Amino acid sequence: MKKILFVCHGNICRSVTAEFVFRHMAEEAGVGYLFEVDSAATSREEIGNPIYPLALHTMETHGIHGARHAARQVTRHDYDYYDHLVLMDSENLYGIRHIIPDDPEGKISLLLDHTDTTDRAHHGRDVADPWYTRNFDAAWEDITVGCRALLKELLGQKP
Repeated sequence: MKKILFVCHGNICRSVTAEFVFRHMAEEAGVGYLFEVDSAATSREEIGNPIYPLALHTMETHGIHGARHAARQVTRHDYDYYDHLVLMDSENLYGIRHIIPDDPEGKISLLLDHTDTTDRAHHGRDVADPWYTRNFDAAWEDITVGCRALLKELLGQKP
């Protein structure tokens, strides 16, 4: 079983959306049993808070219903437990270094780095942050593209 932890700043928008999107995609592909998926934050600001209402609405609009969640902060133990820590943007990479200073096993990555290098619209970019822009559709697109690519990669399929 592959264990994946999605990480963003507050764990109420992007990382939790990625958690539910990835889980949904894996279930639809009939391989949900192969993955344990969770999400966390680099900050302590939102600990205990539920999914941000507009993020939840976006998930529900796309067929993901009943998502329940309480934000939590990533821990050093998470590095030992999870096989992959998948971050939403370069700020999260900076933030996680205060908790997990090094990555000797190469477990930490950015979500959109899993997309094909020919995908110029996504590869190498940060996942759009809807907290500031209120553009939850842009974040949804980035997250679904990234999760689809990550799922294919973990299943050993070509992008």
